Amino acid sequence: MGRVLSGLDRWVADGFVALRGLRVGLVCNQASVSSRFIHVLDEMLAASVDVRAAFGPQHGIWGHTQDNMIEWEGYRDPRTGIPFHSLYGEHREPTPEMLAGLDVLVIDLQDVGSRYYTFMWTLALCMKACAPLGLRVAVLDRPNPIGGKVEGGVLDPGYASFVGLHPLPARHGLTMGELALLFRRRHYPRSLLEVVPMHGWVREMRFEETGVPWALPSPNMPTPDTALVYPGLCLLEGTNLSEGRGTTRPFEMFGAPWLDAWRFCEELNSLNVPGAWFRPVVFKPTFNKHAERLCGGGFLHVTDRSSFHAMHAGLAVLRVALRQAPNDFRWNPPPYEYEYEKLPIEILLGNGWVRSALESDEPLASIVQRLDEEASEFEPELADARLYGT
Repeated sequence: MGRVLSGLDRWVADGFVALRGLRVGLVCNQASVSSRFIHVLDEMLAASVDVRAAFGPQHGIWGHTQDNMIEWEGYRDPRTGIPFHSLYGEHREPTPEMLAGLDVLVIDLQDVGSRYYTFMWTLALCMKACAPLGLRVAVLDRPNPIGGKVEGGVLDPGYASFVGLHPLPARHGLTMGELALLFRRRHYPRSLLEVVPMHGWVREMRFEETGVPWALPSPNMPTPDTALVYPGLCLLEGTNLSEGRGTTRPFEMFGAPWLDAWRFCEELNSLNVPGAWFRPVVFKPTFNKHAERLCGGGFLHVTDRSSFHAMHAGLAVLRVALRQAPNDFRWNPPPYEYEYEKLPIEILLGNGWVRSALESDEPLASIVQRLDEEASEFEPELADARLYGT
């Protein structure tokens, strides 16, 4: 075992005694592994837990949908005979029929610390569905791979979507268990929630220090370094810039066919984004935006994790792209993540004013400051949910 025991590791250690005699539903994906690299489903079956159904979020239980916004259909797993239900397709919230006959729904998903990552909203919708049925929800907690720093604006409820159902800062600083506690207090007070906390986790830990295995939470989240830049560089999904899908380092690498990589990065570096350096790159995505076309752009190196500000970095990329290629750069139109009217960039940002501020060339520092002030105002809500100190 590593230095940190996840919620799953703790239940493995005690033989899943909490599930004895219960009919269990399991929400999981390919990253739901114990510290001995065994998937939660196999750990449960080896311990004779009565798993009646499994549920998978975006990308499926085994991460088989490579690209984003690709739905998948449920099926009966040929290896175990257990029905696998999709929570990213016709249904994002489990139906009463899916939950019928269960005593508890166990959720073991690795989050990456950003409001846009849909797994936390799968958690929220599971809590919502289980509450009126009187069905227990048990969340096996895992580290936040980018720690406890909070940044970026708080979602305006008028911009709610599946990349932000409830108000949260863009980088929220909580674990999945803490998010569940926040959701129960603010949105699902009838939820019969149990959080199985980690042992030994400190909020300032780098993921590599935890000893918890890094299994890709989603196909385009290859490393903890990817997670660190994601709260800012995911914004590129709302534009016609490639966010690096179809490369080996998505979100760290980005660009477009109409950008000059050296000129682009020279201006980016002149903005002095804290803890960041942009290196010129030329790449050819194998799928998604600009597939099989040469793109000029940048690779974002985090030079100082303590001062790095992901949202500042993401907004800087948008600002320079707007300046250098005003005739080519575009905000993508809807639909995006089940939102059919509002612009994708606005539901990612959680507001409508930042886009206008960027287009008006307002000072980047003032935009970032206003967003961080929103996050600071939300801090008491976050503090009340924390299980692991400040």
